Amino acid sequence: MASSREAALAMPAAGLWRRAVGPLNRALRRLPPWGIYLLAVLMAASWFWRALTGTLGPDPARALELQYGDWALQTLIATLAVTPLLRFAGIRLMHLRRALGVASFFFAFMHLSVWLFLDMQLLWPQIVSDIARRPYITLGMTAFALMLPLWLTSNNAAIRRLGRNWKRLHRLVWPVAVLAAFHFVLVVKGWPLRPFVYAALIAALLALRLVPRRGG
Repeated sequence: MASSREAALAMPAAGLWRRAVGPLNRALRRLPPWGIYLLAVLMAASWFWRALTGTLGPDPARALELQYGDWALQTLIATLAVTPLLRFAGIRLMHLRRALGVASFFFAFMHLSVWLFLDMQLLWPQIVSDIARRPYITLGMTAFALMLPLWLTSNNAAIRRLGRNWKRLHRLVWPVAVLAAFHFVLVVKGWPLRPFVYAALIAALLALRLVPRRGG
């Protein structure tokens, strides 16, 4: 008796959500993937300009490096959220997933470039030494190395050429996310909340993939 009453109460809520998510998905379909690329470039350029004009504080290279890394993680989390949002909430962002992934790589590339050029000044012996002996740099470089094949195959030609293997390859985004989360936790001094929030979000999004599908 109680279960039938609960089902009756749940049905209107589900119906209301379906009616709400329909217009939302129609609005989201109008968002073009190229808009994400443009926004990423503008964001990166605006902060680079701030660094050049001295408005990022006493250590602009450090501020720039951290900001690019922060955006890389944010867009990576957004990429991971696309499938759970579709599966559990019916929110359709699949047409933007590739653009979000490419944006994440772009910000990670900018993050790495600032470290190589501005922080380390291309002193390769010191760079190699730091990669080998500093765990947070080792984790970050490993994550970036795993992102490279994802970026290189983020095009229609690669999807056609790889077939089913393309999906298997792009599961590398899961270890990338874990490595990036640990990298951020270790790189920030003290115990700020943000790295742990990002790590928790990544853990939750990956855990949702383990939830069995209905009927299977």
